[in-house]
Amino acid sequence: MSGVHVTVWSDYVCPFCNVGRARARYLESRGCVVEWLPYDLHPEYPPEGIPRADLIRRYGERMAEDVRRMTEESGLVYNPHPEVVPNSRRALEVTEWARGHGAHDPVHERIMDAYWTDGRDIGDWAVLEACLADCGLDAAEARAEVEAGLLRAPVDAATAHAQRAGISAVPAFVFDGRLLVSGAQPDRVMDLALERVAETAG
Repeated sequence: MSGVHVTVWSDYVCPFCNVGRARARYLESRGCVVEWLPYDLHPEYPPEGIPRADLIRRYGERMAEDVRRMTEESGLVYNPHPEVVPNSRRALEVTEWARGHGAHDPVHERIMDAYWTDGRDIGDWAVLEACLADCGLDAAEARAEVEAGLLRAPVDAATAHAQRAGISAVPAFVFDGRLLVSGAQPDRVMDLALERVAETAG
């Protein structure tokens, strides 16, 4: 359905948000306009992140294998940093800086790939600076503005907006501001959402 605006709230360290990229590409192939917004999923994480072993203890090895299978079935790679689950706040703010410079989408893709494909720690400034440089952006300027706190507000505002709308998990796909699809649902579910939006248009 051409022209439908789909807002997607996401966080880099959420594996289902990685899978959500495949769903977003599918929606774009259907003529939708996809806009990604930040959602600070784990503000409680310390700046250095948490040990991946803690996450595995919490959810189990089976969960990781299920996520790996789902990711690979979507044509993506599941290769997160083996030791650290990063605090993603810095990465979210860097991406908002890139949005202000007309480069949100390539930076979003590059940071997702850095974490999920390359196994890098995206809480590390060196990794984020390399991602920005790969996209032809001024990494030093971005770092200075993020460290000065100039990008806190847009991340906080986007997260708060989603929470007021009842969104507590990501990815969250909102179709034309009217219909919420929670999670990286199969393409057939996205098609049903498009049909529902078309039925209720006007």
